[in-house]
Amino acid sequence: MKKALIPLAVFIVLVIFLAIGLTRDPHEIPSPLIGKPAPNFSAPILQAPEKQFSAKDMLGQVWLLNTWASWCVACRQEHPILMEFAKTKTLPIIGLDYKDKDADGLKWLARYGNPYDKTITDKDGRIGIDFGVYGVPESFLIDKAGVIRYKQIGPITDETLRDKILPLIRELQK
Repeated sequence: MKKALIPLAVFIVLVIFLAIGLTRDPHEIPSPLIGKPAPNFSAPILQAPEKQFSAKDMLGQVWLLNTWASWCVACRQEHPILMEFAKTKTLPIIGLDYKDKDADGLKWLARYGNPYDKTITDKDGRIGIDFGVYGVPESFLIDKAGVIRYKQIGPITDETLRDKILPLIRELQK
C-alpha cells in the first residue's frame, strides 16, 4: 500500500514545481551577478584595435554595456532604440561586439549607426562568458563602483527603457 503512494507523492511534487514555474515571467532569468562587481576585462576597441578598453576605465560613472553582433537579428530590433537613447547623453553606452568579425561589426555600425561611446570586441566570447551572456542582445547597467545593478536579456524595448532602466539610472546617478 505504501509503495502505491510513492508515485502519487512524486506527482504532487511535480505539480507544485509546475505551478511555481507558471507564475514566473519567462523573460526574466535572474542573474547571479546582480549586486556583484562586474567582471574585469580588457579588450581591443573595434575602430582602433591597437587601443585597449577596460572596465576599470568606467569606474566613477554609471554605464551600460550592450552585447550585440552583426549576425544578430534581435539586435536590429533594439538598435533604433539605442540610437535614440544615445542622443540623450544620459550615460556612456559601451558596445560589446560578441563573437563577430571586426569587418562585419564595422559594416553593421556604418549601415545602422553607432550609438556607442566605445565598441570593444569579444571575438572568442570570453568576456560574454564572464558576464553570463546567454545570447545577444543582452545589456548590463553598471554603477559608479563597478557593480552590476541590472541585466536585460533580449532587446531593450521602449517600455523597458522607460519603466526599468531610466528610473534605475536616475537613482544610481544621485
